Amino acid sequence: MGVFNRMWTWLGLESEEVVREEYVSLPSNVEDNQKSAPNVVSIHSNKTMKVVVCEPDSFDEVQVLADHLKGRKQLILNFENTPPDEARRIIDFISGTTYALEGNSQQLGKNIFVFAPNNVEIAKDHRALIRKPGVLNPFGGER
Repeated sequence: MGVFNRMWTWLGLESEEVVREEYVSLPSNVEDNQKSAPNVVSIHSNKTMKVVVCEPDSFDEVQVLADHLKGRKQLILNFENTPPDEARRIIDFISGTTYALEGNSQQLGKNIFVFAPNNVEIAKDHRALIRKPGVLNPFGGER
């Protein structure tokens, strides 16, 4: 930097530019690991999600239904044509299987249930809570 440049900088008419370049080199073992094993993660772990819809007639079908949950498939069970005692036994067994697999379950209707393994989240519609009788309606008292 010349004398005139320093004087212009001192008077504030020219700014001093400082250019510093620093290079940091990685240790050789880090560079080797990056070349040999790239960090590739697949975000599509399961290309096709299967949902099994079933109307069980008896408790004899419960083993097949539990195997579907173990195979990470969702179950939708319709108990409209199932005897109530059989339906209760099947729900108890499948609920236990779902709990053991850390899954989720939800009643969709009077006789319809969904059971899902732990890789599937069941989202609940909060609007349905407002529609139920006896629940306070935030927009004008009780329905």
